[in-house]
Amino acid sequence: MKLFYGHIENNLVTIHDEEQQHIVKVLRMKDGEEIYVTDGQGNLASGKLLIEGKKAGIEVSEIKTDLPGFSPKLHIAIAPTKNIDRIEFFVEKAVEMGVSEISIIVTEKTERKNINIDKIRKQAIAASKQSLRFHFPVIHEVVKLTDFLQNTDPEYTFVAHCHENLDRTDLNAIPQLEQLTFLIGPEGDFSEKEISFLAGNRIKAVSLGNQRLRTETAGVFVAAWNYFKMTTA
Repeated sequence: MKLFYGHIENNLVTIHDEEQQHIVKVLRMKDGEEIYVTDGQGNLASGKLLIEGKKAGIEVSEIKTDLPGFSPKLHIAIAPTKNIDRIEFFVEKAVEMGVSEISIIVTEKTERKNINIDKIRKQAIAASKQSLRFHFPVIHEVVKLTDFLQNTDPEYTFVAHCHENLDRTDLNAIPQLEQLTFLIGPEGDFSEKEISFLAGNRIKAVSLGNQRLRTETAGVFVAAWNYFKMTTA
């Protein structure tokens, strides 16, 4: 399936400009090839490619609407790593495994506070197309941990940390829920003060196992754990 990103409204389908350039200049696709276009909101159009000069369009043969999304929905709130390549690696892999939302959170020990969210969003779209997702994840703006909690339901929210002297439950002890939010700390982990603050807000702590995982590895691990639940339910 050659999947591209565009706008779908009623029977009108428009391929986004950057995608058109990619089709014409990079892929050098030919007029009449079969293509698919999604709006990332659960809608999918199929048809024949129309090339007019430097423009690319689609002669629509079918539009499918309200395609099913992922369940349970997973929101990962993760502190950015000092090396931005690592957080970008996390985004790519988490998107491929069906994460619904990603938030970049600033914590006490966060070293990198400037993130190019537009670049992250483009990577999420690219990973969505690569993995044939028709529901693209929401990539939120950078937010402080304290502000993030203001719009978080503690019933569905968990924090993964490495403080062995503090109470944590096993990841697999989490009950079946329709939605999940996981907080992943920075290099150096959340501070004990932050863990106490989260506990005071009824955020439950979990362990990801005996090994100490890097920030991006912990994020990928949680995404993979949820993906396994989705595919075996």
